[in-house]
Amino acid sequence: MTPAPRDRILDATLTCVARVGLGKTTLDDVAREAGLARATLYRYFPGKQPLISALVAREAARLGADLLEATAACRTLEDAVVELVTTAVASLEAHAALQYVLLVEPEVLLPYLAFRRADDFLREASALVAPALEAFLPSDRVARAAEWLVRVVQSYACSPTAEVDLNDPVSVRVLVTEFVLPGLVPSNMLGVTS
Repeated sequence: MTPAPRDRILDATLTCVARVGLGKTTLDDVAREAGLARATLYRYFPGKQPLISALVAREAARLGADLLEATAACRTLEDAVVELVTTAVASLEAHAALQYVLLVEPEVLLPYLAFRRADDFLREASALVAPALEAFLPSDRVARAAEWLVRVVQSYACSPTAEVDLNDPVSVRVLVTEFVLPGLVPSNMLGVTS
């Protein structure tokens, strides 16, 4: 079954960005890659920015679904957090378009990960993580816990260390047990007394 034109356009955009980057990808390139007329592309997306925004939204939704699926069978918060971290890192590292931009055009992403736009990134990334935490935390703590987890993972992803390998479930479990869980759960829920 042939994907709908909108999906073909988004898939073609991913292919083009993975090949030449975001800056060099044109709407003509995308239309050609999708096998559609340029006019058809413009009926769905009136410009490059709306196209990229739709692509980011779709890819984020896919990641959110992957995170929920990865944590569906988890019985403990610790297991869920380890699955969240390892699944997210594996998905992002396997994403060819994102990896090209990170390698060749990091200046495109930096404003979204730091400075004024960082709050938007944290809010949106936390919203992807939160549903996977809902089964393990009181509802009034889920949003804050998701943000804490995103901040920790972003820090290690952007500034890797030899001590923490986000691709290794054993390494992630040590990080989660020693440092992340105490930040996610009140001390009285962990059995810690002051």
